[in-house]
Amino acid sequence: MKTRICIFVSLALCLAALVDSGRQGSSLWPEMKPYKTGYMRVSGLHEIYYQLGGNPKGKAVMVLHGGPGGGCPAAYFRYFNPERFHIVLHDQRGCGLSKPLSELRENTTANLVEDIEKLRVHLGLGKVILFGGSWGSTLALAYAETYPQNVTGMVLRGVFTATKDELDHYYHGGTAWNFPEAHEALLSCMSQPGKKNYASQLLEKLRSGDPATRDRCAKAWAKYEGKIAFLDISDETLDQALKEMNVYTFALLENYYMANACFLKEGQLLNEAGKLAAIPTTIVNGRYDMVCPPLTAYRLHRKLPNSKLVIVDRAGHSASEPGIEAELVKAMRAFEF
Repeated sequence: MKTRICIFVSLALCLAALVDSGRQGSSLWPEMKPYKTGYMRVSGLHEIYYQLGGNPKGKAVMVLHGGPGGGCPAAYFRYFNPERFHIVLHDQRGCGLSKPLSELRENTTANLVEDIEKLRVHLGLGKVILFGGSWGSTLALAYAETYPQNVTGMVLRGVFTATKDELDHYYHGGTAWNFPEAHEALLSCMSQPGKKNYASQLLEKLRSGDPATRDRCAKAWAKYEGKIAFLDISDETLDQALKEMNVYTFALLENYYMANACFLKEGQLLNEAGKLAAIPTTIVNGRYDMVCPPLTAYRLHRKLPNSKLVIVDRAGHSASEPGIEAELVKAMRAFEF
């Protein structure tokens, strides 16, 4: 992955590019370029960038990227058979190539859900398959529970439903059991390290008028998440990825959403999962996913009678972990016919 692309995409994809550089036998489809790109205005303030790939007459699949604050580069096309699927990628508000970059105004989960619907209608897609991991799984669930009539299937990875327990694990010490040094380094950005509102504290620092403070905290957050996202990643690989990235937008939007509980009511996505009972769903989670532990995926699976849960034993959080990558491609192959 070239540096100029790394500036706009999620940390996980930049890291994946470096990790994959020495790995053989990828499960992914060959690289492909979009046959069309464009912008769609979704409000007086925001325009979202989209890319279309694969077969325009194939089954429509909408890819929802992680973060929030990541991006959806053409690398995502590789999870899908280009002969069978019409693949739609878009950068959510404020990130990737969408405009304006790093904008927090008019940027909530409800806004992003409506953007998906506007893009679906704009492209004349009809019913769609949703493919999302991490925050992308959150957004997929939020969209499907709002518009279940428009969804024919879902493939979810690293499930996150933004409950207090999940946020507490992520920020306030659950990860420290396995990554004490990474969590302690993150605490250096906290004004009140004993107070359990780390997302809010980080957001305040990331909106500081001091560029040095913003830069230091953005890098600290990105390094923390990068370290805990993989089953095995060296500090050297992580440091190299951070050198190639502008991590500010990623850190800003992610902590903005987390500080606001992703603009969801407590337990909302699991409580309303009954709306999705008829939708075929494959859920893939790493056994050792420290960002989104498999307990949430298991709870969601128990609420969805038409779902399949795949726990990949030798894997962490990233979609590029070999076992997870293979299961995602396999799950999409099941939707080809």
